Amino acid sequence: MDFTVSQTQQAVAEAAAHVLGGHARGRAPGQRGQPGQRGQYGQSGPPAGQDDSYDRALWKELAQAGLLGLAVPGSLGGEGLGVAETAVLLTEAGRAAAGVPALATLAMGVLPVTRWGSSEQQRALLGGVAAGDTLLTAAVREPSEPVPTVPATTLRGGAGGGTVSGVKIGVPHAAAANWILVPASLGPGGAAIAVVGASAPGVTLRRTPSSSATPEYTVRLDEAPAAHVLAGEDAVADLYRLTAAGACCVADGALAAALALTTEHIRSRQQFGRPLATFQAVAQQIADIAIASRTLHLATVSACWRLDTGRAAGSDTDVAAYWLAAEAPAAMRACHHLHGGTGMDVSYPLHAYSALVKDLVTLVGGADYRLGLLGDRAG
Repeated sequence: MDFTVSQTQQAVAEAAAHVLGGHARGRAPGQRGQPGQRGQYGQSGPPAGQDDSYDRALWKELAQAGLLGLAVPGSLGGEGLGVAETAVLLTEAGRAAAGVPALATLAMGVLPVTRWGSSEQQRALLGGVAAGDTLLTAAVREPSEPVPTVPATTLRGGAGGGTVSGVKIGVPHAAAANWILVPASLGPGGAAIAVVGASAPGVTLRRTPSSSATPEYTVRLDEAPAAHVLAGEDAVADLYRLTAAGACCVADGALAAALALTTEHIRSRQQFGRPLATFQAVAQQIADIAIASRTLHLATVSACWRLDTGRAAGSDTDVAAYWLAAEAPAAMRACHHLHGGTGMDVSYPLHAYSALVKDLVTLVGGADYRLGLLGDRAG
């Protein structure tokens, strides 16, 4: 097993850090990752394709740097790369707490389409992604279960098309997306990914709250036409794995950034004439945070490596998602605690990381849910 970072991955990391880091340095800490105003749209959110709750300028900068087309086929203006390179970009997005739809478009949209879509479908769905003009997302969660093996949502008409009916919750950036990937049941023993236009007839979006103010929606589908269907025995499960792995990448970057912020704080902050870092209790807590961060990183890299190389990745993805849900929130709370009153200041960047992690925990289903999945695998 070789987890060595390739030259391509290193180049992606440097380019992403340059764009995202430069953007963050140019804004006040309290503004990082903050979405646009939404009062004009009311509770239902803006019309599809008009959601202003992400940083469009930063998204365009990422496109101009060639970062949005990493996994897009070369024939469509991309680089034709895969999970490993996308993972690096997502980690840097988490490190900057960037208010952009990178997780939704790249991990939950582009990667599943390139892995399960035909050449014709890839052209239709990914044509404007590299330029930053096309956004995708996926509706993986249902009211009854975060990643249902047998979705309650149904696709009538088979794998060749038809209509989709059902309810999905917590769909990120649904109003801004051009396309929504919807896992749906085909009937007894079958499921596929239906691709639905966000503004298609029968699609209703309702804005719901999130900790980080990242736009999330309940999507109600009432015989909405499926523009495309990504069929394959493992397509739905692969979408779930890519979503969880992508969430872990973003959390990896966020927790690493929070650790770095906290380490600098306890190094420079003095109490009783001594740096906070010299107190034993503080040193023990920062060590626990570092262990949680490093373990999340290794588990995430393992899951992404297996996905990228075509190996069975279900157990590794569940382990990484479990560690995210079980350990990252506690580590974030410890970061706030070590900051004292500073950690409660919304103009200080720490809150952006902890709010982001809360939303990612919800996306992967929580610690108990992921532990249950691991238990089912163990028999």
